[in-house]
Amino acid sequence: MTPYLGSPEFKHGATTPLGVLVCNLGTPAAPTTGAVRRYLAEFLADPRVVELPRLLWLPLLHGIILNVRPRRSAHAYRTIWSERGSPLMLHSEAQRDGLQSRLAEQVPGGVVVALGMRYGEPSIASALRGLAQANVRRVLVLPLYPQYSAPSTASVLDAVSRELMQWRWVPELRTVNDYHADPAYIAALASSVREHWATHGRGERLMMSFHGIPRSYFLAGDPYYCQCQATGRLLAETLGLTPGEWILTFQSRFGREPWLQPYTDHTLEAMARDGLKRIDVVCPGFAADCLETLEEIAIQNNDAFVALGGTALRYIPALNARADHLDALSSLVLRHCQGWPELTRPFDAGEAAAVAARARTLGAEA
Repeated sequence: MTPYLGSPEFKHGATTPLGVLVCNLGTPAAPTTGAVRRYLAEFLADPRVVELPRLLWLPLLHGIILNVRPRRSAHAYRTIWSERGSPLMLHSEAQRDGLQSRLAEQVPGGVVVALGMRYGEPSIASALRGLAQANVRRVLVLPLYPQYSAPSTASVLDAVSRELMQWRWVPELRTVNDYHADPAYIAALASSVREHWATHGRGERLMMSFHGIPRSYFLAGDPYYCQCQATGRLLAETLGLTPGEWILTFQSRFGREPWLQPYTDHTLEAMARDGLKRIDVVCPGFAADCLETLEEIAIQNNDAFVALGGTALRYIPALNARADHLDALSSLVLRHCQGWPELTRPFDAGEAAAVAARARTLGAEA
């Protein structure tokens, strides 16, 4: 039997800061066919992502899909990759650092913000182990998915649970399931749209494009569709839009199964054929820009829209590390951590020394 993981760095009387685990989907390590294949193999093998029976899905995945799709996806990644690396990783690291600096000023007992990706590196397991090394005893898990769905949020919680099943001393744990109607999040979205309009002018329609999921997941009880509708309605109300001035759609479908509709690409085609020339697109379900926003929307869908007669599909960037976005996430963390001592009690060096002294009298080494 494999022994449970211990805490070799634990010292009696040491500070026990608050831990915040920020999670996102993840990214290939490089825009190469091999790196993308490894990433997709982990992603598409997750039963939360593809709910087909394993005996049916895995042979199809390894026999066909992973021999075809990685090459195409690697090409798409190369169109958005920067000299510094993956946009999703860069934005996620900036979000982690921004949260760390904000929360450090507001958490008297100290805080450590760690970044864990559901697929690829840094993994959720490595991020949790880093928090353990920092002597964290209470952890808030913050998946950066504003709207809850099983393939995203629940999969993150699966990964957290699998790691903690190996630990001897499991930390106190809280999770943020969603923040789709959080007023500060909605306000940040609205500000990003208004700033875009102030700089580039206003298009004829505002499209809110969310990542899709198979329709069968919604019918099985996934709340994602309803939460996307709520986000869209609240954003439209905040912007003062009438029903004819905005539309909500779903992108990034995969396979032949029906997904949530209306589809983003089909809707844009219809708009172009109806004579609309300038469409603004915001993606409120993405906390950070990534392949699905920068390549699928800003490049792929823009090219298709223009080819059918449109003038421009103007993509409004994700919230990324905007100050108002980081402020919203910081407030979300503080709200969910209410009652934990780190939020109200600063580290007391004298008390810590006394704890360490008592431990030594009982035989502890440190």
